[in-house]
Amino acid sequence: MKVLVVGSGGREHALVWKIVQSPRVEKVYCAPGNGGISAIAECVPIKAMDIEGIVNFSKEKKIDMVVVAPDDPLAAGMVDALEEAGIRAFGPNKAAAVIESSKAFAKNLMKKYNIPTARYEIFENSADAINYLQDQKYPVVVKADGLALGKGVIIAQNFDEAKQAVQSIMEDKVFGEAGNKVVIEEFLVGQEVSMLAFTDGKTIKTMVSSQDHKRALDNDQGLNTGGMGTFSPSRIYTEEIDRYCMERIYKPTIEAMEKEGRKFKGVLYFGLIITKDGPKVLEYNARFGDPETQVVLPRLNTDIIDIFEAVIDERLDEVEISWNDSACVCVIMASGGYPKEYKTGYEISGIEDAERDANIVVFHAGTKRENGKYYTAGGRVLGVTAMENTLDEAIKKAYEGVGKIKFQDMHYRKDIGKK
Repeated sequence: MKVLVVGSGGREHALVWKIVQSPRVEKVYCAPGNGGISAIAECVPIKAMDIEGIVNFSKEKKIDMVVVAPDDPLAAGMVDALEEAGIRAFGPNKAAAVIESSKAFAKNLMKKYNIPTARYEIFENSADAINYLQDQKYPVVVKADGLALGKGVIIAQNFDEAKQAVQSIMEDKVFGEAGNKVVIEEFLVGQEVSMLAFTDGKTIKTMVSSQDHKRALDNDQGLNTGGMGTFSPSRIYTEEIDRYCMERIYKPTIEAMEKEGRKFKGVLYFGLIITKDGPKVLEYNARFGDPETQVVLPRLNTDIIDIFEAVIDERLDEVEISWNDSACVCVIMASGGYPKEYKTGYEISGIEDAERDANIVVFHAGTKRENGKYYTAGGRVLGVTAMENTLDEAIKKAYEGVGKIKFQDMHYRKDIGKK
């Protein structure tokens, strides 16, 4: 079969890498893809948000399945458009993708269906929000309602910071239309865990646990990023926690979406925090996480195409999904200055040296390939991923891989996966 993956980051490279391994797949395209993806699939110059372009290309090439990976095209209804054109698509439709594209919707859903989350209020103008902030305990969390590339969340330590956050989101529109509303919620204390799950709207099957590091600098200092590294399994996610979450969070969420007339089919990401009062939901994503995908998919034994087809056909209950027991660690190598301003176009060396080790795979996020050479083309450039028997061994191996790769102004955290 012929498969088209939509997107251009490290998550998409990991997806293409996994899909290529399926004996059922003869050809993989990626739109628009990146330098690393171009080495294992055919990249086509169609932007991820070009719904018409993706539909037309899929018809022209007689694509058997389109995997829509990023949040923006899902929220814009790409899956709906593909299905209307008679093309099989993996991912939630527009009505279901709102669970990520509107934080206000997600919070109200959790409140209505008694799914554990932080206390919150939603505001549509800055004056009301600032007035509310005067009586809050700090720190508080201020969130842009819409999609903001994973950066629309600000933890404010005091009233002045919170006021500035509201003004920058709602008045200065630093995240554009995403800031038309804000959600202000209590700050929860605990460790975060990422749980991804396959669901066909009726059955939900969780993947292996992972944890990511959002801050730009070591010891969780610096600005929030899209993720500077990740590891699987989580060190704190126990079987007991898993049972609680399945009964109180995972199943109720899928059932709630069904009741709201928004059946969710695809991958649902649960951003959890394990507090002294038990696990709570920080956020939902309507797709594979990035960089969590880079440590979860290497642990998947089952043919991913079999899973995708079962989700599309609503027969996920018939598929046995198996995972290996190894540990996986991904260290992000970023451009100097990320997540603020950075320069691109620098040549990257050493990727082949790192990948000579059979237990290392380098997933490309922001790269381009010209004349057989790779160059930086984004903020997050590479995800050096290692698999070993234990987390500590995988951490050591990942950093051995990082040590072989060079590009100007490169920047990475040195504590990914550490306790």
